[in-house]
Amino acid sequence: MKLAEALQERADINRNIEQLKNRLNHNVLVQEGERPAEAPKKLKCELDSLIERLTYLMACINRTNCETRIDGQSLTEIIARKDALALKIHVYKDIVYAASQTSYRARNTEIKIKSAISVADWQGEIDGMAKELRQLDNKLQATNWHTDLLE
Repeated sequence: MKLAEALQERADINRNIEQLKNRLNHNVLVQEGERPAEAPKKLKCELDSLIERLTYLMACINRTNCETRIDGQSLTEIIARKDALALKIHVYKDIVYAASQTSYRARNTEIKIKSAISVADWQGEIDGMAKELRQLDNKLQATNWHTDLLE
């Protein structure tokens, strides 16, 4: 199995776990004398099985990410860089948005509000980081499809 396939399966399992949780929540309480639409015991068994498979996949994915190297860095390090870069882009975008707000004045005597940063410079940094993020993501995706999962 390729790493990318394991990642897809992990995502599917997470979705299925959420669905099972919702189904269980809808079937654990019933009116006296009634039966649940689905057997909670059966749903619990399905949930336990999925969580066991998820545990196995997560361990294999983590092992593979730690041991697989690209340009001298582990996939774990590259993923950390990607996540940090995505966070930085998000924060910078919020700051640029706040700095871009114009303040309308009814009279010239009112206080004028202006940006304390160069929105264009910050946006240029965001654009550069976005390009780096795309390149990191492309590198990770390509590696994921060429790397065998370490089991």
